[in-house]
Amino acid sequence: MKKVNIVQKAGSWAFIIGLILAIIAGFWPIGPVITSVLIILGLIVGFLNVTGKETNSFLFSTLVLVVMASQGGQLLSAIQFVGPMLQSIFTSMMLFIIPAAVVVALKAIWALAETE
Repeated sequence: MKKVNIVQKAGSWAFIIGLILAIIAGFWPIGPVITSVLIILGLIVGFLNVTGKETNSFLFSTLVLVVMASQGGQLLSAIQFVGPMLQSIFTSMMLFIIPAAVVVALKAIWALAETE
């Protein structure tokens, strides 16, 4: 059985909590506290959760998610009643995912610069 250290568990929990919080935050106006918590959790995920082998898959998935959330949020906002809530959920998800993507992208650039 594979042993998981505490850092990996913290990264996994940060991802789960961040995703759940982003979805829940979509039901209410997003304030500065929730925004800060989502960004911090995203940074934790970027630093602790994504390994070198997972970098390309993570960055590609992040790119797709951000484009779809951005465009989908704008399209869905026109739907009466649930549209604005769905747009808010997508915005919250982007607040969580984008910091993680920035960290992972910077780590990838750093790794490329080190090897040369």
